[in-house]
Amino acid sequence: MPEQPNGRRQISPRRLKTAGVAVAGLAVCVVALGVVSRVHADQKVAAWTDAQAIPLVKVVSLADPTGSQALVLPGDVQAFNTAPSYARVSGYLKHWYVDIGTRVKAGQVLADIDTPDLDQQLAQAKADLQTAIANQHLSDTTAHRWAGLLSQDAVSQQDADTKNGDLAAKNALVASSRANVARLEALESFKRITAPFDGVVTTRSTDIGDLISVGGPSATPLFTVADESKLRIYVRAPENYSAAIRPGMTATFTVPAYPGRTFTAKLAASADAITPQSGTLLVQLQIDNADRALKPGGYAQVRFNLSADHGGLQVPATALMFRDNGMSVATVGPASRVVMKPVTIVQDLGATVEVAARLTPDDRVIDSPPDSLRPGDLVRISPSSAPANGAGAHAAG
Repeated sequence: MPEQPNGRRQISPRRLKTAGVAVAGLAVCVVALGVVSRVHADQKVAAWTDAQAIPLVKVVSLADPTGSQALVLPGDVQAFNTAPSYARVSGYLKHWYVDIGTRVKAGQVLADIDTPDLDQQLAQAKADLQTAIANQHLSDTTAHRWAGLLSQDAVSQQDADTKNGDLAAKNALVASSRANVARLEALESFKRITAPFDGVVTTRSTDIGDLISVGGPSATPLFTVADESKLRIYVRAPENYSAAIRPGMTATFTVPAYPGRTFTAKLAASADAITPQSGTLLVQLQIDNADRALKPGGYAQVRFNLSADHGGLQVPATALMFRDNGMSVATVGPASRVVMKPVTIVQDLGATVEVAARLTPDDRVIDSPPDSLRPGDLVRISPSSAPANGAGAHAAG
């Protein structure tokens, strides 16, 4: 009988060896590709980490102070005249006639005070005056009689002088009683609280029936009257501007109540002395307020336009660095390396300062530099860097 063929194809050993080599090569390629990818990723992370280690800074361009500089300071708006009205006599408030916001004329009655004790004192003083007058008349009659008897040698000179002395004492007692009555009558006039000048009532701190005490340590004014037809604006200017701020110059100011509206005031006077505690000069501006647009007691932002005659450069106040060797600013030099330059402040403008230093308008000054920054450090410049605004300098008092 013939031999039957095998249904499975026999694979030769050579083909098996070739397939094994191919699989091994493919595995090596996969491993090599993974290693290369990991190494590339590690290098990329390392490069990113090194780049992030370089500080990112914002630089500003310097500006020359040309034309005029704007000095902006806070100011206090006050009425030209303000008078708190206190009581001069004790008693109970009988009636008040005006409330806050009422416009009053000079001499207008604001309130009445009931003073029964004072009324009785005045009545007693008038009675004492009448008694003194009666005694004076009696003493005067007696003195004239004794003068006639003395002319007839009926009495001694000593007795006549005694009667004349008694008359002089009675005359003095009458004068004292009249003065006491006048004093009490003057106090009686203070029962009526009146307005000292034309103005508006800004406060009322009393009501009907309140006990009015005079001379207490915690006495409060019953009313306050302010003349707001003309206002004063008080500003404290830094000492280094005391020579540039002079009476007669004008200034503009704004108030929160009128956004976008600018008022003009004239500098009327200054204290001509520097306050040691704050190192500032107190100046007073005046403005006519006939339309009553401005309110006393408010806040104003006053702007002085000063001539720029120092010739320095302006840098942001946030760019200043305080080091052991003095004040300096950090600039970005060649190859993006930090260069420190010492500076001296000429004028403090608040948001910016005018400095004297070896700087040029082309220098790139680092704004808000980190404290760890050192000369020669490598830095990266932020794309959001913008030039400094040297025209609008501000100073906040």
